[in-house]
Amino acid sequence: MTEELNHGQTPATQGSRIDAYVDRYAARAAGMVASEIRALFAVASRPEVVSLAGGMPYVTALPLDMVGELVSDLVTRRGPVALQYGSGQGDLHLREQICEVMRLEGINAGANDVVVTVGSQQALDLMTRIFIDPGDVVLAEGPSYVGALGTFSAYQAKVVHIAMDDQGIVPESLAQTIYALETAGAPVKFLYTIPTFHNPAGVTLNIARRQQVLDICQRAGILIIEDNPYGLLGFDGEPMRALRADNTDGVVYLGSFSKTLAPGFRVGWALAPHAIRDKLVLAMESAVLSHSSFTQLAVGQYLATQPWREQIKSFRELYRERRDALLDALDALMPPEVTWTRPAGGFFVWATLPEGLDSKAILPRAVAERVAFVPGTGFFSDGSGSRHMRLSFCYPEPDRIREGVRRLASVIEQEMQLRDTFGTGSVFDRHGVDTPGPDLA
Repeated sequence: MTEELNHGQTPATQGSRIDAYVDRYAARAAGMVASEIRALFAVASRPEVVSLAGGMPYVTALPLDMVGELVSDLVTRRGPVALQYGSGQGDLHLREQICEVMRLEGINAGANDVVVTVGSQQALDLMTRIFIDPGDVVLAEGPSYVGALGTFSAYQAKVVHIAMDDQGIVPESLAQTIYALETAGAPVKFLYTIPTFHNPAGVTLNIARRQQVLDICQRAGILIIEDNPYGLLGFDGEPMRALRADNTDGVVYLGSFSKTLAPGFRVGWALAPHAIRDKLVLAMESAVLSHSSFTQLAVGQYLATQPWREQIKSFRELYRERRDALLDALDALMPPEVTWTRPAGGFFVWATLPEGLDSKAILPRAVAERVAFVPGTGFFSDGSGSRHMRLSFCYPEPDRIREGVRRLASVIEQEMQLRDTFGTGSVFDRHGVDTPGPDLA
């Protein structure tokens, strides 16, 4: 009987197929792939490798004994609340404190319009979930945050990149792209942007362009998602005024405590117009039922009892020192054909290699020489960006940063010699969008 049932069929568990369920996944799962780069970073995490790759905050700079006492006190005094289910929108007191944080960037908002999320990454996922049908168009800077591209790919969005320069997104490119898409009958669902201390480019959208971008999107009826995890980590002057500060109805603002406190708490938020807020709460409840009351109350206790503004100032000084170490080392050691951005805050420098070099192709050689970076291809939905690389200065000590640049410069010089001798090097094939690990984001 079994032979009759299986006649002419190959059981799913037999043959060379590694995944027996490959034909059963939803179509959107096809874009959820991990690249070979992630395997290399298992090696890059070894202590002998200088990693200029990951965007991990330097949490050791926190007063960890204080954090430990705060958490212990929370369990002792408010354990029955902290360890219970919570609201789908998030703890009210924390939402009020979030509004105080956003006022530093010119945003005047009420707690009722804030939705607490599991990091700003979940806020981005929920926004994509409630707005995007397969094939819908999303605009994003080119390059753009790899975690956003992975989310857009998972929901089968079509990402169209907008040109950037050292002053951020180019308004003329934005307007032209919107017009071309509308003419082609492909309306845009939203613009995703990181206007301040961009990941990965490190650049900041200047004041004049901010208003131009707002005006262009308002005329076209396009929602803006403003992702701003680094806005308070500027190295000079006061924080930039957020886009959301000048448009309450056309901008959804995403924020996070991952960079200004610690990513392990996984607390972020979305500030949204009323109707969008309601959809976000429903989507949140269907995804996780409720947030972690414990981590929300811990962050709230931190904000209420600790000098958090001074802690952010300490982070700024620490990251400025490391930024300077990276830029000084690049100036001193890199071949003149290599160029890079000079960020005024945040975590990242965006470097451009000479013609004929491919950052993804040279990554294995760099890891072999005990230095790591993130190739530029991961930051473009179409796999372009092969001449670029993201260099992170947030985690290594300044001396390690300088040593890492020395090793990387040596690798690039060798690649240039090979190029001059044999022509352009090999290029990796690319399929799908890289799904980042949390250490690369």
